[in-house]
Amino acid sequence: MENSGISGGSRRLVIAVAIAALLIALHSVFSQLSAPTVYDADDTEITVSAGDRFSVQVPEDPAGGYRWIIAEPRPDPAVLKAAGTPVGTGGPPPAGTARYLAFEAVGPGRTDLRLLRCRRCGTGAADEKGARSLNFRVSVG
Repeated sequence: MENSGISGGSRRLVIAVAIAALLIALHSVFSQLSAPTVYDADDTEITVSAGDRFSVQVPEDPAGGYRWIIAEPRPDPAVLKAAGTPVGTGGPPPAGTARYLAFEAVGPGRTDLRLLRCRRCGTGAADEKGARSLNFRVSVG
């Protein structure tokens, strides 16, 4: 038998490290594939499956005192629900920051999702100066 200079213990260690690296790589790929989908303001038609989580990316304007809310009429809770707290990030849109509003598709059906950017966000918020609304049709299969 030829001696390659690598002991049996070292060979097993190399194999174990290679397997661990492969498992980490596979986990990373599967995490990317299963990550929630992000939609933006132009994606007015959203189609997802029950149980899916997704986010809607909206422009952030913290200096202007605006925030985004789910406006009336609220989505059908049997079809769609808010999932988590809005998260800001430094990235697109053009202003350099965005907010991601997370949702979960609860069950089959169709519902409308209306987001409103407002300051006071009370009654008549849609009529506030600088208010903006985004409308989405969400279909859950």
